Amino acid sequence: MVDLSAIRTPLFVPANRPERFAKAAASGADAIILDLEDAVAADAKDAARAALRRDFTDLPIIVRINAAGTSAHQADLAAVAALRPDAVMLPKAESAAGCQTVAGAIGDIPLIALIESAQGLAHARAIAAVPDVARLAFGSVDFCADLGCEHGREVLLPARFELVLASRLAGIAPPIDGVTVQLDDPTASHDDAAHARALGMTGKLCIHPRQIADVRRAFAPTAQ
Repeated sequence: MVDLSAIRTPLFVPANRPERFAKAAASGADAIILDLEDAVAADAKDAARAALRRDFTDLPIIVRINAAGTSAHQADLAAVAALRPDAVMLPKAESAAGCQTVAGAIGDIPLIALIESAQGLAHARAIAAVPDVARLAFGSVDFCADLGCEHGREVLLPARFELVLASRLAGIAPPIDGVTVQLDDPTASHDDAAHARALGMTGKLCIHPRQIADVRRAFAPTAQ
C-alpha cells in the first residue's frame, strides 16, 4: 500500500490530456493527480473518465473526482472504483457524512478530503476523523471565493492552522497545502511552501512542473 503521508509534491494533470501523463510523471513530482474536475470542461468529462489509467508510472496515482451533487459525480465514482487509484481526492468536502458516502461507493480506496469552503472548514475535525480519510488538503482559491476574502498568507493563516490541528487531533498525516497560482514568479511556490511547512503542513498541490523543485526544496530537511 502506498504511504500517502510521504507525498510532498503532487502534480495536477487534466485527465482528458493523456498525452501529458508520462511527461507529468517524469517532472519530479512524487504523485500524479489525474483531474476530472476543474481542469476538464463539462463536455469533456466523459472523455476524461475514459482516459483514466495508471500504467504510465510507478508513482502514486490520485484521481480528483467531481463534487457530490454535480452531474458527473456518480459516473466518476464508478470510474475510480474500476481504476482503483492509490487515492481519490474529494473536492468540496463539507461533512463527515458526505465523505462516508463516497467511501462506501468506492470501497477501500483512501480519500483525500479537499477543504474549499466555510462549511468544509467548520467540519474539518469531523472530516479528518472519518476512517477512510487519509489526509486533508486545502483548496485555498475556492475557499477565498466562498468567503469573499483575499488569497493572502495572513488572511488564510487561521484556516491553514485549523487543518493542521484537525489532522493532528484525528491522528492522520498533516495536510497538503493549496496551489500557488503565480507561475511567472520563481520564488512564489518556494515561499508559499515554506510558509505551509512552518505551520505544520507537509505537502503542496502543484499545477505546473516548474513548481516541483521549489516546493520539494521547501519541504526538504534543513542542515540543522
